[in-house]
Amino acid sequence: MRLKDKVALITGGAGGIGRATAELFAHEGAQVVIGDLNEQAGQALAAALAPAARFDKVDVTDRQAVQAWVDAVVEQYGRVDILINNAGLLRDAQFVSVKDGLLMKQMSESAFDAVVAVNLKGVFNCAEAVAPHMIRQGGGVIISASSVVALYGNFGQTNYVASKAGVIGMTKVWARELGRKGIRVNAVAPGVILTEMTEKIPGKFLEDMKAHTPLGRLGQPLDVARAFLWLASDEASFVHGTVLSVDGGLVFGT
Repeated sequence: MRLKDKVALITGGAGGIGRATAELFAHEGAQVVIGDLNEQAGQALAAALAPAARFDKVDVTDRQAVQAWVDAVVEQYGRVDILINNAGLLRDAQFVSVKDGLLMKQMSESAFDAVVAVNLKGVFNCAEAVAPHMIRQGGGVIISASSVVALYGNFGQTNYVASKAGVIGMTKVWARELGRKGIRVNAVAPGVILTEMTEKIPGKFLEDMKAHTPLGRLGQPLDVARAFLWLASDEASFVHGTVLSVDGGLVFGT
């Protein structure tokens, strides 16, 4: 019961890492608020975890919608103790491909904008919405999902790497600004985690990533959920402004 009586918001909470985090947090005593666009999955999860969870359909790229969501949560529960910025999007493509001097293909502007809108602006929107409430109540915890690729880069992921590297940068800034207000801010950098998102990744790539992972396996959603739990709990009360890698020791090649 490490999160007993805590109110935890989890974006992208209807599936994958978010779902595992919601289940674990509820088990540890938190009142979980699941935010996601997948209404069917979110409602089913909230029902399964009832009365320790509720679901709200929310688009993290919509600043006004996010603010209304957070305000409604505070109105119902009186506070918000934990924000897990987990919502994420992939739109992989090679930055630019040239053959025999001719441009063959490149990453589209729409693919870049879509990923940055969810992975970076969405994190900004949610954190900025909860921060004033946390300041007024005397503290809180903000944890955002970055990625191992933000630290090392990855082929075909200019947009994703840029967004996740930005999350690390914002985490460092918020740690400086919000720490004095009693708000701890950290990020988690997962490696390759087997979720619905990775089902679209070619098996050959996954096998290659497994071969480059010293622990000899790919990650499970619960691996990351446990990292979120530790950082959200009082056990990590002096951990602030850090990026915790949860990647099995993954070493990227080129």
